[in-house]
Amino acid sequence: MGELPSNRVTPSRIFSSVFVDYAGPFEIKASKTKTNKIIKAYICIFVCSAVKAVHIEVISDLTSNGFLSVLKRFVSRRGICDNIYSDNATNFVGANNELVAIRKLVESSSFKDYLGFFKITWHFLPPRSPHFGGLHEAAVKSCKHHIKRVLGGIHLDYEEFYTFAIQIEAILNSRPLTPISSDPCDLEALTPGHFLIGQQLTAIPERDLKADKHFWARWSKEYLHLLQVRTKWNVEDANPNIHVGSMVILKEENVPSTCWPLGRVVITHPGKDGIIRVVTVRTKSGTLKRAVNKLALLPIESEVRPVETDE
Repeated sequence: MGELPSNRVTPSRIFSSVFVDYAGPFEIKASKTKTNKIIKAYICIFVCSAVKAVHIEVISDLTSNGFLSVLKRFVSRRGICDNIYSDNATNFVGANNELVAIRKLVESSSFKDYLGFFKITWHFLPPRSPHFGGLHEAAVKSCKHHIKRVLGGIHLDYEEFYTFAIQIEAILNSRPLTPISSDPCDLEALTPGHFLIGQQLTAIPERDLKADKHFWARWSKEYLHLLQVRTKWNVEDANPNIHVGSMVILKEENVPSTCWPLGRVVITHPGKDGIIRVVTVRTKSGTLKRAVNKLALLPIESEVRPVETDE
């Protein structure tokens, strides 16, 4: 397991570095008319990389214009961010062909001009590698859990659903970042809400104790060390000999193993610690970027072993 990226362990302004993902579709009523026509709605979730603060937006479709509007609302309410991380269009939550338009939007010149004006850098995570974006994957899972548990089969209209989504946002921002102590004399558990408004969003207002507002000091002492715990991947990479020229089989989801495509590694992408976790593979259908845990290394030595990395 690699070291955490710097944006996870460095104190910074809330939402200066965020992960973004989609959840849905969810069925809502088009209006309060008697026809009760059912339409689809989606939720766009932004997660702060430093303190796990969540920002939720409701969107009626997955068009590029709708996504651009969501981003503008987020930036206007939470401030201009430095970095945005997202999955590729192939593995957004609830992915479909419309999400390809979002990928094209991000890569379009007009959108790059918008990002460049605010000096925002957009990063795509490796395809089909959800473990690279566990932060927003967990937020999506928690959001969907609350929606399914509370609504069940009930259909709300747009305004009701939007209100409900913001209430979920408050709940997620009131989750403790650190273990809750059983001692009543201890300080209350640190939550993302403390960095947003100075206390849990779901807590009853109390008198202002300015002397106790050392949230970043508590973040460093109580929360940061929890991120260093390695619960898995403590052993050297399962494919230690993978290099440029290696023959591999790509493990595709929902495809029989006998139909997995064959490819050759053409570029390696080592992390800051020098360990290779992502590579670019050339197949008969083109070049693909994959995490090494999605590859099966074949015991075949290549005739030529050029040295080619993205460093």
